[in-house]
Order: sequence, then structure tokens, then C-alpha cells
Amino acid sequence: MTQTSKYIVLTLITFIVGFVFLHSAYYEHIKNPYAQEIVLIVLGTIATILITAALLNKQSELELDKEHHIKIFELKSSIYLDLINFLEKIVTKGAVNKDELIYIEFLTHKISIIASEDVLKEYSNFIDTMKNATDDRLISDSDSDHISVALAKLTVKIREDLMQNTHNSIDIEKLIVKNVNKF
Repeated sequence: MTQTSKYIVLTLITFIVGFVFLHSAYYEHIKNPYAQEIVLIVLGTIATILITAALLNKQSELELDKEHHIKIFELKSSIYLDLINFLEKIVTKGAVNKDELIYIEFLTHKISIIASEDVLKEYSNFIDTMKNATDDRLISDSDSDHISVALAKLTVKIREDLMQNTHNSIDIEKLIVKNVNKF
């Protein structure tokens, strides 16, 4: 049972007990004319406290959830940008050495931790393209083109993962690949 549910149950119990008490106090108003007013004040105060506590608890849950999502978003975007920046460095240089291949391997592990299933599937395709392009440790112009197209497709999945949006992903993929092919 969540905290919010507990507060709702406590509020209902308070109102039921209050109703019974009010009902009995109603018949006592001849002896004590202020009984109804006192009971109403107490019940109103208790109900206000319980409702406020429930609202504050829910607000705290939402804030924690929001902070969690922000941290995950920052981590994902950082790792994805590291990948793109690293690939830019490799392709620009036109060659890849053993240390860079090891770095890609560890970057793969980082991506495996945070990426969505669609990103992981497309990343697997990208790694296959990357492996084929870097078998001889040199990156030719055609290899660079293949890497760029594979990276463009991966970028679409990364974009969907970061934005939590899957609308028109096929159109976006075609547009990104078309833009990459212009160079």
C-alpha cells in the first residue's frame, strides 16, 4: 500500500469517525451548544492535515522521479555524444589504432547499460559496419561513407531514446541518411 493510499484511508476513517461523533454530538447540543462547532473545527483541521500530507508526499515522489529521469537523460546524452565525438576523431584521422578499438569496446559496454533495445539493435549493426571498415586499421573514403550512413541510422534510434518519441521515425531516418549522403 502506497503512502498516498494510506493517507486516503486515514482521511476516510477520520470522516467516518467524525460523522459518528458529530451525529452523537448533535443530540448533545442542548447541554453543550458549542459541541458541533468544536467537532467541525477538529475534523476540518485533521482532514486538512491528512490531505496536505498526501499532496506533499505525492509531490515528493514526482520530484524524485523527475530527478531520476534527468540524471538518466544526462548520462545517456553524455555517452552518446562521447561516441559521436570519438567517431569523428577516428574518421577524420583516417586510421584506427589498438587503443581506440579498446576504447570503442568499453564505450560499447557503457552503451549497453543505458541504451534502449532499439538503440542496442542498431548499435550492433553499426559495430558490424565499423568492424568491416576498420579491419585493415585504415578508414578509406568509402569506409567513411559506410560509417556515416550507419551512424546516421544509429543517431535516429539515439534520438528516439533521448526524446522518448517514436513518431515518424522512418521519415526522420530517411531524412538523416539523405543529409549524410549529401556530403
